[in-house]
Amino acid sequence: MPLNVPDNLPAIDVLKEENIFIMTETVAIHQDIRPLRIAILNLMPVKVTTEIHLLRMLSNSPLQAEISLINIKNHVSKNTSQQHLETFYLNFDQIKNQNFDGLIITGAPVEHLEFEEVTYWGEIKEIMDWAKSHVTSTFYICWAAQAGLFHHYGIEKHAVDKKIFGVFQHQVNNSKIPLLRGFDDEFMAPHSRFTDIFRDDVLNVKELEIAAESPEAGVYIVVSRDGKQVFVTGHSEYDLLTLKMEYDRDVAKGIAIDVPRNYFPGNDPTQYPRALWKGHASLLFSNWLNYYVYQQTPYSIDDIS
Repeated sequence: MPLNVPDNLPAIDVLKEENIFIMTETVAIHQDIRPLRIAILNLMPVKVTTEIHLLRMLSNSPLQAEISLINIKNHVSKNTSQQHLETFYLNFDQIKNQNFDGLIITGAPVEHLEFEEVTYWGEIKEIMDWAKSHVTSTFYICWAAQAGLFHHYGIEKHAVDKKIFGVFQHQVNNSKIPLLRGFDDEFMAPHSRFTDIFRDDVLNVKELEIAAESPEAGVYIVVSRDGKQVFVTGHSEYDLLTLKMEYDRDVAKGIAIDVPRNYFPGNDPTQYPRALWKGHASLLFSNWLNYYVYQQTPYSIDDIS
């Protein structure tokens, strides 16, 4: 898909080296087409890295998408320059009167806190409520998936004894769900989290369906039956070296951390890791864009409700 992104966004150079079609705003305005409007609420600390991850995933489709990057209004980022945020990001007040075809809410490094203890929890709740009437479909990732399930359906998150960290095998529960169209019966996906949700808690909510799960990593993909919400507890968007960087970072800090499972050959961190999830990740995002956004959104974006 030609992605319409702000001119001079740093991620453009990285993605062009991968032969991903990136279209700047200057070029896009000359095309007589209504692109999908996709907002990304980026809660991750190193925002440029997450931009690259998600734009890479969104590129694998013939659909044109106009990307808007959103930031929490009253949160000071320690790992991304203020200049970058001021140049490329909007806050919620600037977009809350607009409609979007799709919204992605990323994970955030706040798992150790109860939801109500997160300093920007009030704004996150406001955005999640706004999305129900202003967005055709919302894609929640990792911490955001747990936050969305808690806020919308009262499903609690629970701390685990040992970090769920690595690349795990998953199974498809219902191959007729459009989000899973083309998936193998079993597939791999990365996880990196300290909390989990209980399967039975999801099954008790009639509006939700568990689309895919893992014997080791637990519930992975939960879909609302109306398609307006997709909750993914892992990080399918991660690139090859992301888990390695997280592992090396914690080792350097003296933090006790297990080697990410099923990631390094022979579970040996001196070996170069293997990418076992790229096909699944690409299909997951392209299916969401096609079946849950493009085929559901009205021709006039003003008609989204």
